[in-house]
Amino acid sequence: MTLAAATELAVATNEHLASISNTLIYSSMAVYTLAFFAYIAEWLLGSRSKVGRTAAALTAAGAPEEAPAVTVKRGGGTAVLERPKVTVRSASGARDVPDGPGAHGGDAQGDMYGRIAISLTVLAFLVELGGVAARAASVERAPWGNMYEFNITFSTVAVGVYLGLLALKKNVRWMGLFLITTVLLDLGLAVTVLYTASDQLVPALHSYWLYIHVSTAIFCGAVFYVGAVATILYLFKDSYESKLQAGGKPGSFASSVLERLPASASLDKFAYRVNAAVFPLWTFTIIAGAIWAGDAWGRYWNWDPKETWSFITWVGYACYLHARATAGWKGRKAAYLAMIAFGCWLFNYYGVNIFVSGKHSYAGV
Repeated sequence: MTLAAATELAVATNEHLASISNTLIYSSMAVYTLAFFAYIAEWLLGSRSKVGRTAAALTAAGAPEEAPAVTVKRGGGTAVLERPKVTVRSASGARDVPDGPGAHGGDAQGDMYGRIAISLTVLAFLVELGGVAARAASVERAPWGNMYEFNITFSTVAVGVYLGLLALKKNVRWMGLFLITTVLLDLGLAVTVLYTASDQLVPALHSYWLYIHVSTAIFCGAVFYVGAVATILYLFKDSYESKLQAGGKPGSFASSVLERLPASASLDKFAYRVNAAVFPLWTFTIIAGAIWAGDAWGRYWNWDPKETWSFITWVGYACYLHARATAGWKGRKAAYLAMIAFGCWLFNYYGVNIFVSGKHSYAGV
């Protein structure tokens, strides 16, 4: 076989692999859509949670301390037990309320749809992972040389983190609907606005640091996203619990959704743990990028927009973790810092790549 024929065959093979990748990505979107509707069914068909019914019954007479006494028969006589105590705040000042049962609301039918949704999510994840692998094979390199490749890889890793937490028996199934919704938006943006045909990288990117630096950045972003979802839900659940504690009556829709979620303290703790766990890896990501910049450009730090916003993101999460250790900044104040930090990460992810020119602007979007 001549060199020209071999080259032509290689090009045709790569184009075929790219076509397979596109087909798999679109197929994963179709399965994610089915999973989305299954998650919707889990929320809609799950009955009102047992936790909510119990709380309503105990507070029907007014404040918790006004709950009625309980009379029981014992050996032909009667005995009056002390009225049940509904503790809404612990001595340390944090609310002491139980976690909700999850999106299914303690209902068997809702739980069935939830399990179907998880099964579809696993299938969509595997199909999308195949699409990412086919894209890598078509370009014969790591599949994150442009925004399109970064997006499809990021959404795959985000779903992988979610499924990994489920495999570890963590109480995160309530996150499924919110995760899949944003994954569909992310993939929709990727295939319509950000799509870039398979192409080779500029010489500066031909380095083993591409695998180290960019892979850790994608993983950190996926974990930061999971923490951000938990933080947003914490803010809503904290307001809901505060309103209940003050004697208010939230709307039926808010009650139906928020009472099924974990308690605000649990959401806050979960968000803190995932952000704290991945923060050292984000630090390593910045250091690895600096080392790569030294090899590629001759300088470890150039205050390029991507470098600058990566550092701003690092500062944001460092402030959040410090605030969590400071008594006066725990709770909502620290959560706002976490959201600001994630907003910086999002701007670094989309804004810098699309709207700001710099040394990281290699392949357009």
